[in-house]
Amino acid sequence: MPLLLSALLLPVFAWSDEAPATAAIAEATTNNAPAPPRAAVRMLVQSSPLAGSQYYGADTLWAAMATGDALTLHREPENPHDSRAVRVEWRGAKLGYLPRRENAAVAAAMDRGEALEARISRLTRHANPWRRVEVQVWVRL
Repeated sequence: MPLLLSALLLPVFAWSDEAPATAAIAEATTNNAPAPPRAAVRMLVQSSPLAGSQYYGADTLWAAMATGDALTLHREPENPHDSRAVRVEWRGAKLGYLPRRENAAVAAAMDRGEALEARISRLTRHANPWRRVEVQVWVRL
């Protein structure tokens, strides 16, 4: 039982260690000094292969793309193949789509106006186009 209790109290002690920094931020704010920027908090929504990259010329952009590059997501509710379609672009060039079987959560979040960001999480030279580009989508909290 003591082990369980100490495990439950551990986060409290870790939080109290950060209290002086919080007090300093509060003090700086009350003295009209600018508060330090807050770190962005993100939560991973999904990690998926890029669908359709073989149709949109992703291979011609391969040499310039890198793991970690930002991607832009665009909803296509009028897409004739999928009303939840989410188009993926890199530097303005269409790369493909989030897979139809995995796009429901991202499409719904975009429809609600949530702040999402996407990045290339893996690039692999592979004969199967579904294994070439992996995309991670994050929501900013």
